[in-house]
Amino acid sequence: TKSDVWKFYNAGPGTLTYAPFPADLLMPGYNQNVPAGTINLVWNGSSVDNDITGYDVYFGTSAAPALFKSNVTDMFLNGMTVASGTTYYWKVVTKDLIGNTSASTIAQFKVN
Repeated sequence: TKSDVWKFYNAGPGTLTYAPFPADLLMPGYNQNVPAGTINLVWNGSSVDNDITGYDVYFGTSAAPALFKSNVTDMFLNGMTVASGTTYYWKVVTKDLIGNTSASTIAQFKVN
């Protein structure tokens, strides 16, 4: 029916993009104790759009870790040297094709 008060229209299809999910930090786990030497950082990234282009890895002894390596395309970083008696912190920022990003939580682990 026709309305003298309201005007209606049908919009065309919208363009939707979704930010990637924050990465799940798998290894070493939060508050895990690890032996001194070298470790591997392992995480899992995912996106509804399946358009992840890479990861920025933040790593260090500060509770707000600095950028360690950018544009990592794997979901791991092997051979990280860690020193005995030190607490380390790390996080991963996931990036997609559109420029969306999401940051994981900051995890910490201790070295025996």
